[in-house]
Amino acid sequence: MTATYETLRAALAEVVAIPVTPFAQDGTIDRDTHRALLRRLLDGGVRTLTPNGNTGEFYALTPEERQLVTELTVEEADDRAAVLVGVGHDVPTAVASARHARTLGAGMVMVHQPVHPYVSEGGWLDYHRAVAESVPELGVVPYVRNPGLPGARLAELADACPNVIGVKYAVPDAACFAAFARDAGLERFVWVAGLAEPYAPSYFSAGATGFTSGLVNVAPSLSLTMIEALRAGDYPAAMKVWEQIRRFEELRAADASANNVTVVKEALASLGLCRREVRPPSRELSESERSEVAAIAAGWPL
Repeated sequence: MTATYETLRAALAEVVAIPVTPFAQDGTIDRDTHRALLRRLLDGGVRTLTPNGNTGEFYALTPEERQLVTELTVEEADDRAAVLVGVGHDVPTAVASARHARTLGAGMVMVHQPVHPYVSEGGWLDYHRAVAESVPELGVVPYVRNPGLPGARLAELADACPNVIGVKYAVPDAACFAAFARDAGLERFVWVAGLAEPYAPSYFSAGATGFTSGLVNVAPSLSLTMIEALRAGDYPAAMKVWEQIRRFEELRAADASANNVTVVKEALASLGLCRREVRPPSRELSESERSEVAAIAAGWPL
């Protein structure tokens, strides 16, 4: 493992922020607001950014918009943060996005879970291998949401592609995660709890060392306080943060996460940081839901 890969591995053992993609009144990406939100994360102490994650409405963006989001993030991050670019869709598109990230100077790509209705174990391996082999200089992080995928397949992928250095694991089952990580190789990869703060304590107890976050867009200090507590093994302190964010995350997770992104944008809108608009198939909140989200955000440290 090279020093560069070691640096990238360290960047995954962090709060891995998934920035929102703010839209202007005309529906286009609001570049100035996007930059301001990224600077707010960086100024708040975040050191790993994932443009084109699910909280960034990856599947609602055009190819040109995904490139723009990547470009804005790399420019703002500069030498202040590592950039883990989300890529996906069909293989040629994912490969082109990964190569675009490499051209810009990003160090890593996160490969979204394939959304094809027919995903075989071997096909999962072939898909990720095609992306990883196209950018051997970059760290590659599969985003695993499939509870049926065995850890042995991940180990097989890394045997073929040593640039697969970490995993964003997002199956809502801590026991499943523990088994998967050990079957794949607990020490071989950096394990990122891909279901954010609500699952971070249980996943850290099973071997995760980083977690993703959409909440961090709103209150970076809360996410950073939780990871410091988890690093110290202070689970009571981590759970105090968990209690603070519980209702917010329940609203995001309700109805199969229908309002996952909407709740984050609504909180930002209540603080005057961006517009609330999301793209279909997401939707805006009702007035009562808006009031509840605003009240929660107002009670958090900025």
